[in-house]
Amino acid sequence: MSTEGSRQGRVATTGVAVPLVMAGLVLGIWGFPRVWYTRMESSQVSQWWAPVTGSDGWDFHSGQVDAQAERLLVADQLTAAEFNPKGHPEEPVRVLSARRNREDPREIGLFVHTPDRCWVQAGWTLVPTHPDLVQVDLQGRSIGFERRLFRIGDRFELVYFTGLVAGQTLPYRLDHNLSVSLRVLAEGAEDRTHGANRWNDSLLWRRVWDSFLSRRPLLGPKQFLRVSTPVVPGRESDGDERLRRFLREGLRAESVVSEGVL
Repeated sequence: MSTEGSRQGRVATTGVAVPLVMAGLVLGIWGFPRVWYTRMESSQVSQWWAPVTGSDGWDFHSGQVDAQAERLLVADQLTAAEFNPKGHPEEPVRVLSARRNREDPREIGLFVHTPDRCWVQAGWTLVPTHPDLVQVDLQGRSIGFERRLFRIGDRFELVYFTGLVAGQTLPYRLDHNLSVSLRVLAEGAEDRTHGANRWNDSLLWRRVWDSFLSRRPLLGPKQFLRVSTPVVPGRESDGDERLRRFLREGLRAESVVSEGVL
């Protein structure tokens, strides 16, 4: 075979091989999550948590969700309510539960706008407090809740929030907006909790790494749960006790029908 013919053969082979390799890479990237993120923890019960409107010891009052927040959450089931301990209307527990029955790639992630971001954007000040993560026992399940203290004017609110995928606890924390919001507030800057400022934050990448190591599903039916209560500065422990009591008494477990889990 002549040198020219060999060269043409190599060019032809390369012209076929490159598209095949690229197609293989695309298929690999597309298929990898469906193979890797498949581990479910058999030790965990798959359950949602729903507020109990007729709970003993608590007075129930239906609430409303801000229209902008409702548009962002795009939930199939969205519950906002206020619960008052019997005889203590000045100590309300405010509850927000947002659930999506299946994943929709066209919508923003249900866990993107945590209070660390949206409350700060709404004018609240994030007050550093310890601990920023607590474990709460709910009917035999240990659920991790992010714990925050916010202030607006002379009002202080203690907040717990968490998330579930397919009714199971997350293998990573929902603190991906925390350090950015604290830095923005410390600098007295305008809101920069999005864009490059977030992508440069180590907590965001730690979440990505933790989820990778866990191999737990990333996509599928989700729930975001937030509870909060007003507190007196220096007496946050009263709020902790109130929130823990509500979480034990004011929620009921519901079974999960997992659709499109990944």
